[in-house]
Amino acid sequence: MEGFVIVLIILVVLVFIALIKTIQVIPQASAAIVERFGRYTRTLNAGLNIVVPFIDSIRNRIDLREQVVPFPPQPVITQDNLVVNIDTVIYYQVTDARAATYEVASYIQAIEQLTVTTLRNIIGGMDLERTLTSREEINAALRGVLDEATGKWGIRVNRVELKAIEPPTSIQDSMEKQMRADRDKRAAILQAEGVRQSQILTAEGEKQSSILRAEGEAKAAALRAEGEAQAIRVVFESIHAGDPDQKLLSYQYLQMLPKIAEGDANKLWIVPSEIGDALKGLGGAIGNFTPPTGGGSIPKPSTPKHETPPIDD
Repeated sequence: MEGFVIVLIILVVLVFIALIKTIQVIPQASAAIVERFGRYTRTLNAGLNIVVPFIDSIRNRIDLREQVVPFPPQPVITQDNLVVNIDTVIYYQVTDARAATYEVASYIQAIEQLTVTTLRNIIGGMDLERTLTSREEINAALRGVLDEATGKWGIRVNRVELKAIEPPTSIQDSMEKQMRADRDKRAAILQAEGVRQSQILTAEGEKQSSILRAEGEAKAAALRAEGEAQAIRVVFESIHAGDPDQKLLSYQYLQMLPKIAEGDANKLWIVPSEIGDALKGLGGAIGNFTPPTGGGSIPKPSTPKHETPPIDD
């Protein structure tokens, strides 16, 4: 009786194990390779799958999502015999699980070695300056070679990127010095351009200021001349309107003589010939002057009438 119980327990365990091996659940975006007695039978897709227990076995489970694999820096020699270290990043995706399992032993290692050899071939035909400035060209050439070579492995290379290109330390120092010299040169040129532009603007401003000042002075002089002319015209018209006689004009002329002689710079004073006529007219005006009545009186000159100098009207 005890032996029967033990056999029954063993049968239950075997049935349970068989059920576990029979039912295979494959996650989304994954695939599994099934072998029967060591030979490929089929590929299990995502979902619930039934296999023959103890006969079918799962050889490999493959992730069908896009994968990102960074590769360590690799020394590469350029056309001008300089060694640069280049880091690469590969974006790939498994499109055929069977080919990725049976066509290559390790597709990751194969892609890495293929990337290194292809990169050396591409960089070997470029000098350092072109290598540093042609990343897109290198990426496109590298992707084309990898995609063609990995197609038979069931791999599709979607993208190849160069993470870093590191030239030798001495070259980096030389490049930094060159870049610093170029920056200093550009700064000096910009500063000289700024000074030149400032001087040009200053000269133009002074020119415009001089022109405006000259125009203002010309207009002011014209306005002053016009005002003086107007004043002279008004005075002239007033004189003619008042009809002055010779006596008044002589008196005004004598009043202006001291003003003519004013000033420290007047060392020599020339009396015009018309001063005699003015004095004659003024003398006649004083001779005919009659003071007001009251208080006292100033005696009138006793010059006879026929001796009074004539006064021209």
